[in-house]
Amino acid sequence: MARISVFGIGYVGAVAAACLARDGHKVIAVDTDETKVDLINRGQSPLVETGLGNLIAQGIDSDRLFATSDASFAIDQTDVSFICVGTPSDPSGALDLTFIKEVSRQIGQELRDKDTMHSVVLRSTVLPGTSDDVCLPLIERHAGKTAGRGFGFGYYPEFLREGSAIEDYDDAGLVVFGALDEATRNFLHMLNATQDCCLHEVGLRTAEMVKYTSNSWRATKVTFANEIGNIAKACGLDGHEVMDILCADHKVSMSPKFLRPGFAFGGSCLPKDIRALKHLADRTQTPTPLLSAVLDANDAQVLRAERMVRESGAHHVGLVGVSFKPGTDDLRESPLVDLAARLLGQGINVSIYDPFVARIAQEQGEDRFRKSKLPQLKHMLVQDLADLVNEADALVIGNFYAETVEILREASVTKPTIDLTRLRRDMVSTGTYEGICW
Repeated sequence: MARISVFGIGYVGAVAAACLARDGHKVIAVDTDETKVDLINRGQSPLVETGLGNLIAQGIDSDRLFATSDASFAIDQTDVSFICVGTPSDPSGALDLTFIKEVSRQIGQELRDKDTMHSVVLRSTVLPGTSDDVCLPLIERHAGKTAGRGFGFGYYPEFLREGSAIEDYDDAGLVVFGALDEATRNFLHMLNATQDCCLHEVGLRTAEMVKYTSNSWRATKVTFANEIGNIAKACGLDGHEVMDILCADHKVSMSPKFLRPGFAFGGSCLPKDIRALKHLADRTQTPTPLLSAVLDANDAQVLRAERMVRESGAHHVGLVGVSFKPGTDDLRESPLVDLAARLLGQGINVSIYDPFVARIAQEQGEDRFRKSKLPQLKHMLVQDLADLVNEADALVIGNFYAETVEILREASVTKPTIDLTRLRRDMVSTGTYEGICW
């Protein structure tokens, strides 16, 4: 059993803390947000993620999980610290490392007076060189110790998908990490001993680059599939059929999860990571026409959906889903939020059905949405799908919820319906129903 502190109770941190506690480790989750701390200690999840609430409750009941805002206590009571704080984009597209720097400084200060060996493992998504050039110098300066001897250090990126994060944690398709010392290296090998995949132990910078490469590849595949779907539709063909055949070639290791024509990508990772990698390339004067095209094409897919709504002539749109993907309440860089804001800007009234966001709105109130593009979102939410269908002039299906399929399919026969996710494979653009790229 290891004693682990997890700094940052966002998606990565909350899932890691709950899974580590489930697996028998003693875990202290650390965050400056007292609301998140209180939720964890009450056995509740601070976010929507399948199965996470039960794992947190089990961790609290077993006394293997505890949350606090006291970093000093967390460092004193553990032997390994995970850094899982956010790395958002700044206005230039570069990574904002404010949280990384603050936690590195904080951990360094707490390590100064600690006599026993302590390992720091960075899990946040950071560009190549961040560990060497930002985290390590800060920890060393404030701890008064040298990395690799006075304290351990490693970089261990996550590859979790929101909505299936626990499943991905338990059955990783890719494990990569770098470590400066034997103790941290042995800990990371122990942590992944049950994974049914190859463990890739590499340098810190390589591990950082693999994370960005993975996210950039996934983002590229989404946009590629959308473009093929758009072209196929213009030729009178079914883009889904085309991509299904392409994905049957397993020799090139294609993942059908992303090769699916539909709406734009969003969320807390792909958009900002493409921007950051492009910013890095610009700094090194390395041309990146594809990365630029990915972001341009993603924006174009939002504009395509907006144009389809405007062409329907609707004055009141019912939007099904507003989070960046179904099964989550995450609105960060959601293309559906962007679409809704654009429609409002065009004078089109928008009502929204999203059961996961509605749950969070009820529990946390308007403050949750204050910094989003839709600060008034709570008042746009409709609890009953039937009411949304009856009141709207046109429907826009942004996220797939199994329980809505038949209601929306029936409505699409008589009411203008723009499908961005594809309700059913037997539905193609005809009459009042139009798929974005099929």
